[in-house]
Amino acid sequence: MNDLVIALGWVGLFAPMALGAVGSIIGCSIAGQAAIGAMIDTETGHGRYVGLSAMPSSQIIYGIVVMLTLNREITVRVAPGLFGIGVLAGLALMVSSIRQGLLVASAINAIKAKPELFGLSLAPAAVAEGFAVFAFIFALVLSGGLPTD
Repeated sequence: MNDLVIALGWVGLFAPMALGAVGSIIGCSIAGQAAIGAMIDTETGHGRYVGLSAMPSSQIIYGIVVMLTLNREITVRVAPGLFGIGVLAGLALMVSSIRQGLLVASAINAIKAKPELFGLSLAPAAVAEGFAVFAFIFALVLSGGLPTD
């Protein structure tokens, strides 16, 4: 039983980075597809589209920082906390980046038709980023309460 608990601790340690990476890959791919489509339909603004498609990549950075913050000796005492914080923060980062990719894709489509909507159309994607930041900060704060032995 102790081996299972320790294994779950290892999963929790690496989950924020891995799930953040999966979400960032999917989110950037969704937004990137919209950017490519917009480049076909427009003569200018291509750099703006490509830049926007990278927005969902920040969640992997948050995941790496959380993983490094959680890094400690994994014991039966600390493993459940690592698992809970790591997996739940990782899931929040993953969902946030996927949904942010969809929001950025919508923003790109709006900007393609009306370039003056650039700032306003990014507000929903910024809100999705805000939820990733909340999960990030929560994970950092909670990790400080875990035992270090």
